[in-house]
This record gives sequence, structure tokens and C-alpha cells, in this order.
Amino acid sequence: MVVLSFPFRKCALSEGGVIFTETKLKGAFLIEPEKRLDERGFFARTWCQHEFEAHGINVDWVQGNISFNRNKGTIRGMHYQVPPRDEDKLVRCTMGAIFDVIVDLRPGSKTLGHWTAVELTESNRLMLFVPRGMAHGFQTLVDDTEVCYEMSEYYHPEMARGLRWDDPTLRIQWPQSPHVISERDIAHLDFRP
Repeated sequence: MVVLSFPFRKCALSEGGVIFTETKLKGAFLIEPEKRLDERGFFARTWCQHEFEAHGINVDWVQGNISFNRNKGTIRGMHYQVPPRDEDKLVRCTMGAIFDVIVDLRPGSKTLGHWTAVELTESNRLMLFVPRGMAHGFQTLVDDTEVCYEMSEYYHPEMARGLRWDDPTLRIQWPQSPHVISERDIAHLDFRP
């Protein structure tokens, strides 16, 4: 039997922990947990308030959600909440794989109406930080996909909005035709800057 002993250390910037890569949409980050490997496997940090604050992200998570999707090609989105109940999100795929998309809706932003996408999978363990003022959606790339995300605001149905997944102005390049999409998501409005 192998017994390993590691001292516990307080979250500190000098230790690394998570690697931040800003996307082309300012304030939105692709976040990679930095793995510490040993004979058991690995350990990685997914959240450290100090590290996130050092990148201008100062949030209090108030709600966590899981989205399970049975079928490859399922599209959920493009969702957001309007002020004063707009929200930050931290998204990760815990089972399967998704094509994760965000659209900048922030008035005055140089990238207003632009979108970017990343692939989040159970094996790459990447996370996407979605700042308030952006719409969010995803398409599943395999069957039986689960997405977990933290929210900085409670869900307020009266403040919930959405954009059409196939908006002709945004021209999001989904990897495949949708196989499953809700009536609610089909009924979302087009983007209007």
C-alpha cells in the first residue's frame, strides 16, 4: 500500500491553481484547472476567489445548476437575464462534450453582437467564465452530456430573455444541425443592438 502525504496550503496566487485565457470577448475567460498529479490521479482547483479577483472577476455564486441532455445535437440557448438581475456564469461539462457559445450584448462594448465558442468536455475539464451582459448557449456533441454551472444571480423568470440560436445577424456556426431544441428556445427573438 502506498501512503502519500501532502500539506494543505491556503489558496495563493503564487501556487497557480487555475490558468486564465481571455477570449476575444473582453471579460470572458477560458479557465483551465492546473492539475497536480500523483500515483492516485490528480487534484485540481476549480475556484479560488483570490485568483479570480486578480483577473477582475469578483462574484458571489448564489445558485448552481445541472443540465442533463440525452441526445447529441441538443441546443439550449441563447439565454440571459436583464439588469438588474443580469448574471455571471461559470460553466463546465462534467460528462460528455459541448460546443459552448457566448454572445456579447453589452451596450457600448467594442464586440457588441460578436460571439465566440469553446469546446468543453469531460476530459479537457475546461471552464468558461461568462460575464454578465452576455447570452449563453450550447450544443451537445455526444449523447448523455451533463453541464454544470454556477450563477451569480438567482433565476428570475420575469427577467429571463433569449436570442434565436439561428439568428441571421449573429450567424453562429453550430457544429451540426440541431436534433433537439425546446419550443421556448425556437421562439426567442432576433438580435437587435
